Amino acid sequence: MMVTTLIPVLGYAANPFLNTPDDTPVSAKFRGTEWSDDIGEQDIPLTARVVTTRMAKMPWGAIFKLEFSDLKSRAEKQREIRPDYFIVTDNRIVLLNEEDNDAAVKKISARDKPPDFEPNDIYGITSGSFEHKQGDWKTTITLKGDFCIYEASHSSGHFKKIVWKKGVGLVEYASGYGARADGYRLKREVTSQKQ
Repeated sequence: MMVTTLIPVLGYAANPFLNTPDDTPVSAKFRGTEWSDDIGEQDIPLTARVVTTRMAKMPWGAIFKLEFSDLKSRAEKQREIRPDYFIVTDNRIVLLNEEDNDAAVKKISARDKPPDFEPNDIYGITSGSFEHKQGDWKTTITLKGDFCIYEASHSSGHFKKIVWKKGVGLVEYASGYGARADGYRLKREVTSQKQ
């Protein structure tokens, strides 16, 4: 008689949608548009630099910070986009949404296993599909080829869309409030390898 023992794999195999080779910040240019009641009828161009930094690495995952810097447009009031922190495991990208995210990074990175995740905070998956409804908010996450697409919408017109690409990371980030009262859409610039 043969007995097979299953041993859990200890160690974090990098998530294909959000990863960096080390703790060195990785920067990319994003370009898009913004709109608001203050701007008027037409969308205006918006550019930004998105910096992805691995804040912590654990045997079960990593924590990343995505910062939006150098936001530029011709809007009178310059837009600010707060940084997002994500807890990343082999199969999930989860928003870290604490009052003090830097303190939370230290606390979570000391754990020997990932915390329990609220369905509302899941922003990426590596297989299958995901759907969640909370009140008037509906969230879907779908995989299409090399892309993981997170879309959340509210009956009032509020929305958020984040697109991750395998081996690249964040490639689209959009958010809006109300019936076009305020919002923006940014897409990663494709860099040419030609010299």
